[in-house]
Amino acid sequence: MYATPALVALMEKTAISDLADCLPDGSTTVGTRIDVRHLKASPVGERLRCVSTLAEREGRRLLFRIEAYDESGDTIGVADHERFIVDTERFMNKFKKNEA
Repeated sequence: MYATPALVALMEKTAISDLADCLPDGSTTVGTRIDVRHLKASPVGERLRCVSTLAEREGRRLLFRIEAYDESGDTIGVADHERFIVDTERFMNKFKKNEA
C-alpha cells in the first residue's frame, strides 16, 4: 500500500512545484507544518493526482490546501501545509555558521 510518508512527500512536492515560477529570484520556501489526513489506501504503483491551492498568504507565510486523488477520482488524502518564503543564500549561511 502507498505509505503515509510517501503521500506527505507527494503533497509537499506539489506545493513546491506550484511555486516554482512565482518566487522572487534568490528565494526558496521551507516547510514548517503539514497536517495530513490519509483517508484511503492505494496500491503501490497506482497513478495518483495531487492538487494544491494557495489558501492564504500573509507576508512570507503561505498556507496551502492540498488534496490527493487515486485513479478512480476518490480522495485519498487532504492536508493543510504551511511554508515560508526565505532568501536562499541567507538561509544556507545559517547552516554554514553552525558547521564551523
